[in-house]
Amino acid sequence: MTTQEVADKLVALCREGKNMEAVNTLYSDDIVSIEPDGAPVKEVRGKEGVLGKTQQFFEMIEEMHGGHTSDPVVAGNHFSCSMSMDITMKGVGRVNMDEICVYEVKDGKIVREEFFFTAMG
Repeated sequence: MTTQEVADKLVALCREGKNMEAVNTLYSDDIVSIEPDGAPVKEVRGKEGVLGKTQQFFEMIEEMHGGHTSDPVVAGNHFSCSMSMDITMKGVGRVNMDEICVYEVKDGKIVREEFFFTAMG
């Protein structure tokens, strides 16, 4: 797949709430995932690690009120999109999360993702 095709597929799956499927089908086994300072986990390596981090995040959500994933912007082997979620988190309450997500694609798979947002806490 081209970078545009990977980007379009990721956005489509995220819009359908199929984040785990996105990781399973679009991510390299050697993915590197980077979160901003203040996030619970700064860096995760490997598809299994990203699957675990993703599952853990969704288990912290009590209720999903809404969300949005923008269309991707593609440049070479990178793409970005913005994502937002209006959620109630267990033990925290209702929060709005907004982030910019940047991805790198190699050989038709996502090999790096980095998220930019203001961490809670």
